[in-house]
Amino acid sequence: MKKTIITICLAAGLVGCGIYKPYNRPEVETDALYGAVEASESESLGDLPWRELFTDPQLQELIARALVENTDLQSAKLKIDEAEAALQTARLSYLPSINLAPQGALSSFDGATPTKTYQLPVTAAWQIDLFGGITNQKRQARAAYELSKAYEQAVKTQLVAGVANLYYTLLMLDEQVRITAATATVWREVIEKAQAMKEAGMLTEAAVSQYEATYYAVLSSERDLGYQRTTVENSLCSLLALTPQPIARGTLAAQQMPEELLVGLPAQLLDNRPDVRIAEFTLMRAYYATSAARSKLWPSISLSGSAGWTNNGGMRIVNPGEMLLSAAGSVLQPIFNARANRNQLKIMKAQQQEAELSYRQTLLNAGAEVNNALAQCQAARAKREYRARQVDAMERAIVSTELLMQYTSTTYLEVLTARQSLLSAELAQVADRFDELQGVVNLYQALGGGREE
Repeated sequence: MKKTIITICLAAGLVGCGIYKPYNRPEVETDALYGAVEASESESLGDLPWRELFTDPQLQELIARALVENTDLQSAKLKIDEAEAALQTARLSYLPSINLAPQGALSSFDGATPTKTYQLPVTAAWQIDLFGGITNQKRQARAAYELSKAYEQAVKTQLVAGVANLYYTLLMLDEQVRITAATATVWREVIEKAQAMKEAGMLTEAAVSQYEATYYAVLSSERDLGYQRTTVENSLCSLLALTPQPIARGTLAAQQMPEELLVGLPAQLLDNRPDVRIAEFTLMRAYYATSAARSKLWPSISLSGSAGWTNNGGMRIVNPGEMLLSAAGSVLQPIFNARANRNQLKIMKAQQQEAELSYRQTLLNAGAEVNNALAQCQAARAKREYRARQVDAMERAIVSTELLMQYTSTTYLEVLTARQSLLSAELAQVADRFDELQGVVNLYQALGGGREE
């Protein structure tokens, strides 16, 4: 027995460092994570509270409601409670298990007076964590708890961005419906003028029919936009845990966003991006699962004992009792299942490597999302002046072609083309404004914004 204990202690000294060694974040390269985007140590857009970025009062009200009522976020919070309970259970594994195990018996032989016996022992068992099995299980539970918190933050950031994007989509569709309806009104007036010109012999029936066909196409487009608006409104209601209903909102023109889009240092994504943190805590769990599997290759040591009272076979249950004591120790060394344990360790090592690759890829994807969102916003802003000039030019072209049609031989097709081009330009201008807003929202989410309420 003495030799066995010495062997165990020597083994613990040899492998203890590997079994008990805590997780360390792997080295990752973050300097060029945003590509050619210039990063600085200034504050990141993602560090802003969402109320400071989204200043529209109605949008603020919608986001605030979503953070309270959204069912996905509520489920994420429940997962935190589950993980916390599991962590508390893992912590209790260090303590011995203590149980009260009363026993009693009544026996009689050949009609004799029954013999009453009893035992009132308190049993205890304790597993000594010499090779880190319990410690690594507790660390796994801690990583799972932190992962659940990161998941809640991921749901929160996605929810804030989702509500904002749907809200801005509604504002874009509102503006496009307004422009299309105004265009349809203009076309109705054009048709009336065209019919008068036809009666005066200045236009043919084909020209009037073409105007009417275009007018009905514009009306159909208005209905399509209205349908899209309804579906977006319903999607927003779903995020807010509401039944389908109208959403009070502002206007696209009233929305304000910061002109300077700061991205901070790429290394900040390691702590600010919830999905990156989820990937790292998944890696951490895999690391401690590997350590726990390694612990199973070594013996497990358990101590047990009991203490209590017994009446020592007395005739009456109230007879004076005697003290009951017992103690035992055991060492369990895997023999026949040692190969299975080694194979399990190989599996855990492979899963740990997979988790590290996933962590690195998640970080790369995060950097690409920041670059994409910034490029989206910059492209939309760069088109702002050009699109305004395009709309202005098309408005002047309509005035010119209508005058020419009245006083020269210019055909109706030129007027038709000019008006169609103006409608397309105005709708594109609204879409550009939406792209700019969406780019800011996507950048905010890509930088880990919206983490706190």
